[in-house]
Amino acid sequence: MNDSPEKRPEWYARRVLLAVTGLSPQVVTETLYALAVKRDPPFVPTEIQLLTTAEGRQRAELALLSEEPGWFRRFCSDYDLPPIRFDAGRIHAITDGSGEALDDIRSVLDNERLADQVTEKVRELTADEHSALHVSIAGGRKTMGFYLGYALSLFGRPQDRLSHVLVSEPYESSWDFFYPTSYSRVITTRDNKLVDTKEARVELADIPFVRLRHGLDDPLREGKATFSEAVATAQRALRPPELVIDLTHRLVRAAGMVFEVPPTQLALLSLFAQRRIKGEGPLPAPAKYVANKAWSKRFLEQYRKIRKNELEEIERTERALRKGMDGDYFSSTKSKLHRTLKRHLGKEAASYCIDDGGTRPRRYSLTLPQQAVRFGKLA
Repeated sequence: MNDSPEKRPEWYARRVLLAVTGLSPQVVTETLYALAVKRDPPFVPTEIQLLTTAEGRQRAELALLSEEPGWFRRFCSDYDLPPIRFDAGRIHAITDGSGEALDDIRSVLDNERLADQVTEKVRELTADEHSALHVSIAGGRKTMGFYLGYALSLFGRPQDRLSHVLVSEPYESSWDFFYPTSYSRVITTRDNKLVDTKEARVELADIPFVRLRHGLDDPLREGKATFSEAVATAQRALRPPELVIDLTHRLVRAAGMVFEVPPTQLALLSLFAQRRIKGEGPLPAPAKYVANKAWSKRFLEQYRKIRKNELEEIERTERALRKGMDGDYFSSTKSKLHRTLKRHLGKEAASYCIDDGGTRPRRYSLTLPQQAVRFGKLA
């Protein structure tokens, strides 16, 4: 990867290793060995966080954080690593609806909680712009690794990485193996063979992933996020743009979302939608403080379709525009429309807003593909 220096993970002040573990906490020290000892340049985490089950948490605490065997402490000592923040408070067990740690992920509801809690942890860690996150999916159940990798795809930034650790046979099947040692240490494998941990090989397989963070709204990136909400938002950002206007029910479908738009705003949007469908070009806005009758005629034509039999509202608006529409009326209505679109669509609203052309003199239009705009009934 040709990263610019500011995107190189090892350059960040806060470097987090996030891993899923099950009944094999060895994944932590194996991954740490591959990152901090074998990799060039090394990625030495400043902290480690785990996602696991109730039993997985107990095993990690006993195997890695205990005084004896204390494999995490021994590893850091063997390879003279700087202090790494890793304690019981950074081992997170997936919980049920009452906050109790789950022993296993067995039901559909368990999987939903797993997905949401994994997603929230990744969102939280990627919210810190001064951090680089390395995610390992080597441990735990397959569903845990899947959700963790998917969550990183949703929230991951250029400096974040995803990997799976690979351990040579027969070491990967031995409970006594936690990392390759720089000295001779003989252990017994599960089939009762003797092997030396000095001869073990540990490789880190980097996993490329598609980064979809740009498609998420700021509130979703900055607030609590469920897995399904994040996926739905990313899917909307990836689908082709489509604008459907239902004048009868005053509804709009944009980016897959259906929502109501106030009549005055809808009339302006409808005006530009009609022009886009007909292939007509951009329009200059009415001049400030100068009433423009051509503009009021265009606008009222759409407004009457929306209000239909609401004669009092139609007459009130016709009186307001009897001399024509000026620039203030146009700008105010356009600003309100854009706020409505942004409230419902977030970042995706940009494609559906009235574009000003970007240069002076300003000329306004919808820039959606012509075939993406239509009128029709919406539920």
